[in-house]
Amino acid sequence: MKTTYYYNSPIGTIKLVCSEDFLEQLHFTDEVANNPSKYPRIISTCKEQLDEYFDGKLEKFTIPLEFTKGTDFQRSVWKVLERIPYGETRSYKDIAMQIGNQKAVRAVGGANNKNPIGIVVPCHRVIGSSGKLVGYAGGLDKKEMLLKLEEKK
Repeated sequence: MKTTYYYNSPIGTIKLVCSEDFLEQLHFTDEVANNPSKYPRIISTCKEQLDEYFDGKLEKFTIPLEFTKGTDFQRSVWKVLERIPYGETRSYKDIAMQIGNQKAVRAVGGANNKNPIGIVVPCHRVIGSSGKLVGYAGGLDKKEMLLKLEEKK
């Protein structure tokens, strides 16, 4: 059974979708909904870690994840995203090279855009080769806020 929970972050509402044991989706939303009064422990874990992250006290999430969608290529990109250190950025070209296909820059951008577990799988840390902030499903304003949050250390 899946549980949906809405987390009020300092930069907007985040929708969490979890199974009993895994986080499956995390993304910004404009939806307004009531949270369930009872929810699985994984929701509590997500809330605790997101609180710590937004307070600048957590650099690495340990939330158990499950990718229920995505192609093999997209999943390979998402696995690389998970390894981008807190406070650092990589270009789409860097990611393409890490997956062994330096010509797949645009495809990496597409996979990045389809990342179902934003923030925890830090697609916000991927920028253009020129250093410009480009593309973010949650909006460039949120991408900029997340990167600023991480540079405060």
